[in-house]
Amino acid sequence: MLTASVVTYHTSLPEAGAVLDCVLRSSIDKLYIIDNSRNDALRILEKRSSKIRYIHNANIGYGGAHNLAIREAMELGAKYHVVLNPDIRFAPETIESLACYMDAHEDVGQIMPKVFYPDGRLQYLCKLLPTPADLIFRRFLPTGWAKKSRERFELRFSDYDKEKNIPFLSGCFMFLRVEALCKVGLFDERFFMYGEDIDLSRRMHLQYRTMYYPGASIVHLHEAASYKNRRMLLIHIRNIIRYFNKWGWFFDAQRRKINRRLLKDLNYNR
Repeated sequence: MLTASVVTYHTSLPEAGAVLDCVLRSSIDKLYIIDNSRNDALRILEKRSSKIRYIHNANIGYGGAHNLAIREAMELGAKYHVVLNPDIRFAPETIESLACYMDAHEDVGQIMPKVFYPDGRLQYLCKLLPTPADLIFRRFLPTGWAKKSRERFELRFSDYDKEKNIPFLSGCFMFLRVEALCKVGLFDERFFMYGEDIDLSRRMHLQYRTMYYPGASIVHLHEAASYKNRRMLLIHIRNIIRYFNKWGWFFDAQRRKINRRLLKDLNYNR
């Protein structure tokens, strides 16, 4: 069984319906819509298919909401679970391609396909484990000053047409092995929003391969809400601080070891 979940918060009906169309055309067996909105206006989507389970929930955060779905997926005996953003679009064969890859590589706990903007530009979502400079300080510096650091952090120097074992894969689309989640744990619910994907990807990477697989692709509209909304920016910063409080700020030997190994594997010498 293959399950998926999408967390909504006053998401428009057309946007939610678009990702729903992608799911229903795919080999996903069950979709959980966890709605953190103040009303249940999206409940109407449940009528679209018996595959859909709608849960109107108090706003416990992004990771916490997905955990509700993942726990039910575990009870159902799902083999794989896909964490989706509402702004993701994909072709029917994408899910099947990723599932086949995971079937053939049992040491892989998480996989991410190639990700594009709607206009066809590549999104650089394979990343090193972040330092405070990567996630906080760079945010407030002029773009030009942080260009070299960004290229290294997002592995832009590497070949995005080749498979890579990456410690931090974007949370916009997380194809996860349920058996692996049973071992490493679910989303850490101390993160309300932002940072939870880094944390889970890192924990998964410590026990499994976490692969970038360009043999499949998706489109991500990528609204980048924290760049447009002051409240979302404050939430972002608060949760990134929680991430570094958990794993270490400037002294994180594990981060250094993992990043050095990856850069060596990718022949980074700048």
